[in-house]
Amino acid sequence: MSDKSVVKVALVSCGSEYAGVHKELESVAKSVDAKLVFPEIDVSSLDTIGRDFGIEAASADLRLMMARAKAVVEGIADVDGVFITSCFRCAEAAIVRNELRRYIHKHSDIPVISYSFTERTTAATLMTRMEALTTIARRKHLLAREHQTGLTAGIDSGSTTTKAVVMKDDKILGMGWVPTIKVIESATEAFDRALEQAGVKREDIQAIGTTGYGRFLVGEHFNAQLVQEEITVNSKGAVYLANKQKGPATVIDIGGMDNKAISVDDGIPGMFTMGGICAGASGRFLDMTAKRLGVDITELGALAVKGMQEKVDMNSYCIVFGIQSLVNSLAKGSTPEDVAAAACHSVVEQIFEQQLQEVDVKEPLILVGGSSLIEGVPKALGQLLKIKVLVPPNSHMIGAVGSALLASGFLEE
Repeated sequence: MSDKSVVKVALVSCGSEYAGVHKELESVAKSVDAKLVFPEIDVSSLDTIGRDFGIEAASADLRLMMARAKAVVEGIADVDGVFITSCFRCAEAAIVRNELRRYIHKHSDIPVISYSFTERTTAATLMTRMEALTTIARRKHLLAREHQTGLTAGIDSGSTTTKAVVMKDDKILGMGWVPTIKVIESATEAFDRALEQAGVKREDIQAIGTTGYGRFLVGEHFNAQLVQEEITVNSKGAVYLANKQKGPATVIDIGGMDNKAISVDDGIPGMFTMGGICAGASGRFLDMTAKRLGVDITELGALAVKGMQEKVDMNSYCIVFGIQSLVNSLAKGSTPEDVAAAACHSVVEQIFEQQLQEVDVKEPLILVGGSSLIEGVPKALGQLLKIKVLVPPNSHMIGAVGSALLASGFLEE
C-alpha cells in the first residue's frame, strides 16, 4: 500500500451514531485519507454470535459489534485497519470492546485500536489514534526499518518539552532538549543545540522527521520529509534504543500531558492506547508533586526510591484530587519520601488499571518518556507488574530518535 492509498478502516462501534460522535469519526477519517466501512454480516448470526465469544451481551448493538469483528477476521470484510469504539459509561461495552480487540489481534495481522468515547469526543481528540492506525497500514515497510543511515535529524515537539537529535549511521551526534513555549521557537532552539553539539550545519542534514503535538507546524517550518504521529514514532524509537527490535515488546510512554501503552512486534505497533481518565497519570502530576515538596523534578525520583507508598493514601485518577491527597498527607505528618513514592505509584497504578488492560503486556517492558528518568516510576511499575522494567539510554528522546531513524528511509526512495 502506498502513502497515497485510501485506507479502509472497519468501524466496529456501539452508540457512536446516538452520541453525535459518528460525524467526528467521519471527519477525522477523511482528514487522514481513510474511509470508514461497515463489515457486512449475516443477520441471523446475531442470535448465536455471543456463543462464539463466550459473551451473551444484552445489547443488540454489542452483538452487532461481535459479528462485524468476526467478519473482519474471516476476510468477509476487506479492510486495512479496525477502529473499535463504544461509550465510556457502559461497562458491558468495555468488556466486549476489549475482547474484540484481542480477538482481531490474535487471529489477523490487521492493526486495531479500541477507544471509549464521550459525548464531547471531537475529531481533534481522535486524530492521533486514527493517524497511527492508517500509518501502520500504509508504512509497515518504513516501520520495519532497523537502522538509521545518512545524516538525519528528528524533532519531537511535545506538550511540555521539545527534543531534537542529529544522527549519522546509527550514532547520536547531538541532542537538544528545551521547554515547549512557542512551538517554532522551541523547536528551532532544540534543533540548533543538537546541530551545535553534533558539529554540523543545518544545510548538511539530508532528511528531517518531526513528531509530537506540534509536528505539523514544525514539519512545515523545516520542510521535513517525515511528519508522523507519536504512537508509531515513539514505539520505534523505544525498541531501537532498547535494542529490542525483534520479537514482541511492550512500550509505556509517560509524557507531560498523556501516556501511551503500545504492544509492539518486530518494531511495528499492533495494539495501542492513549491517555487515561485524567492527567493524574502524566508527568504533569509528578511535576506538581515535586513543586509541592519543594524539590526540582530531577530530585523527585531520588526521594521516591527511599519512601514507602503504602504509608500514603493517594487518589490515582484525578490530578486535582491527587494533589489534595498529597497536601492532606503532608498535613498529617507524612514524609516527603513517602509522598514522592506514593505519587509515582499513583501514576503507574492508573496506567495499569486504565490502559494496560487494553494491550497484551509482553516482555520486555520498555519504559520511556521524560517520566522514565524519575527513578521512582520504573521502581513502582516493576513492583506493580512484578516484572523487570527496562529504561533504555536517552529514554526521554525516543520521539526525536524515532523521527531521525524513520526519516532516513526517505534517503533511499
